[in-house]
Amino acid sequence: MTDTAHTDLTLACTVGGAHQPIVTAIQTLKPKRIVFFCTGTDPATGKPGSRQQIEGKGLVVKARPEDDKPTLPAIPVQCGLDEGQWEVVEVPADDLDEAYRRMHRTLSRLADKGAQVMADYTGGTKTMTAALVLAALDGGRVELQSVTGVRADLVKVRDGTQAAAPVTVEHIRFRHYVKPILAAWGRYAWDEAARGLDALGAPRNPELRAAWQRARDVSRALAAWDRFDHAGALEILGNYEGVVAQALPAHFIALRSLADPAKQAHTPLRLWDLWLNAQRRAADGRYDDAVARVYRLVEWTAQWVLESRKGWRTADLPVEVAEAAGIVPNRDGIYQAGLYAAWQLVAKHCTGAAAEFFNRERPTLLYHRRRPNDSILAHGTVPVSAPDWQAWAAWLNANFEPLLRALLAEARIHAPFPQLPDVYPWAAELAA
Repeated sequence: MTDTAHTDLTLACTVGGAHQPIVTAIQTLKPKRIVFFCTGTDPATGKPGSRQQIEGKGLVVKARPEDDKPTLPAIPVQCGLDEGQWEVVEVPADDLDEAYRRMHRTLSRLADKGAQVMADYTGGTKTMTAALVLAALDGGRVELQSVTGVRADLVKVRDGTQAAAPVTVEHIRFRHYVKPILAAWGRYAWDEAARGLDALGAPRNPELRAAWQRARDVSRALAAWDRFDHAGALEILGNYEGVVAQALPAHFIALRSLADPAKQAHTPLRLWDLWLNAQRRAADGRYDDAVARVYRLVEWTAQWVLESRKGWRTADLPVEVAEAAGIVPNRDGIYQAGLYAAWQLVAKHCTGAAAEFFNRERPTLLYHRRRPNDSILAHGTVPVSAPDWQAWAAWLNANFEPLLRALLAEARIHAPFPQLPDVYPWAAELAA
């Protein structure tokens, strides 16, 4: 058979009581190599399993199940298979978990060698069939087929009418793989989801391909948003404006302002966005990152208040303002204010919620300002612990977030957008 065999095809098939489907599959595909998944001798009855049909000597196969005795040689002999062209992998007849484990291990080994693998699940017990289908679906590059034909009854296909037919499993396989990939959204790991979808590849089916592309692109967009690339996120989501604006209306509206520095809401929404970003880092256990973001948030809030109310930039303060506050120039002769000094200027020169906040929370703010300095991402060597973050987060939630909301309300932003989604909005469509 080697002269006509496909040079790179391996057939993996389950072997049961009927030999015809297996013979048909081999004759149709002419594979280079065959793996037979067979049952061994039954330990309870001592009866030989389907392995006998592959390795047995002499006449070991019944031409018809109702025959009194075997009249045909083993399947490899019937098909003219060469020595070394086939192998037997024994699996249990009715243990789904173990049958799957052995089949998956075998298919992975074959696929790792670069072989094109076709799995035929026609023969064997129902458990063997189910195990091979599951193992093939998990194998990624393994294709499926079955041998069928005209049925005279509910028992079997009429002999002589068998034909091997490929089985379309693209929908099943897509949904099987895409669910764990999109589970990364639950950890705000949109970039991971996008990479997983890229690795999965575009389905051939147009409907699935459209669903795959949207899932990948929206994951990419939120990954861009998460790294503060709001313009990049808007560019991607703009391709899906209708569905995104319907599924995530508050986010889509906010993104337009986040991506456009000319918008009045640009800076206040960026402050809110930074606060949500810090919470996502903490949710992932990255407390140093969270603290660094919050430190910048508290500082930036004071800077925004001074610039929006007084027209002062803390990176280059008016000389008279700085000198009155006891701020000395840097080596370039520029007067600058850090976090605490900026808040002192807010309290002295501004009125309203921001000044009231600093006057009320000055000691606590000073205390919490010192802890980030010990962080690896600041001037220290000690990582921020969960208790450290939790203590600061409790104060932020109780005191700073209400201030931030009040300042946004003054900027006519009364309902800032919620946390970015941790569930893919169209997951139900993918499961349909």
